Amino acid sequence: MVLPEALASNGPNFVGMFMSDVLGEKVAKIISPSVNAMGYDVVRAALIGDRDLTLQVMVERLDREEMTVEDCASASRAVAALLDVEDPIRDAYTLEVSSPGIDRPLVRLDDYERFSGFEARIELHNAVDGRKRVRGTIRGVEGEESIAIDTKEDGISIPYSEIKAAKLVLTDDLIQASLAGRL
Repeated sequence: MVLPEALASNGPNFVGMFMSDVLGEKVAKIISPSVNAMGYDVVRAALIGDRDLTLQVMVERLDREEMTVEDCASASRAVAALLDVEDPIRDAYTLEVSSPGIDRPLVRLDDYERFSGFEARIELHNAVDGRKRVRGTIRGVEGEESIAIDTKEDGISIPYSEIKAAKLVLTDDLIQASLAGRL
């Protein structure tokens, strides 16, 4: 893959992150149709590490029931077979298929509607209202692509495109909702 000069000039760490994102997206596109047909949804695919690479694939059940060990094993076998055929990653890697867990990453716009009312930790590409990190309760999606968050100090609206990484915070409310089967 030829990288634009602006990306390549930002150094190996940036290029490595960019390539990891590109490969993760490529893997997700390869495996999603088959994984969906099995009753699962791909939450995230990410290539992690510098030398000892791990391809981390997070899946959840389409019916939103709790993932079992057999669910993960079944999805893992299917993903491994698909990647053996397509072979999108040149280097050796370890495949890790898991559920996203209770304190899951928030990776899609609809995750912010689904988990409205729960606390999240969000890291931004660029500062919004003077902040690059935000922790607060998700209020949902505003307009077409902004996330509303209530922090201890105030409310903030974050453009979805500015979110670098986000995940739910493990709280008593989140645990209770999970135990009650409301997630």
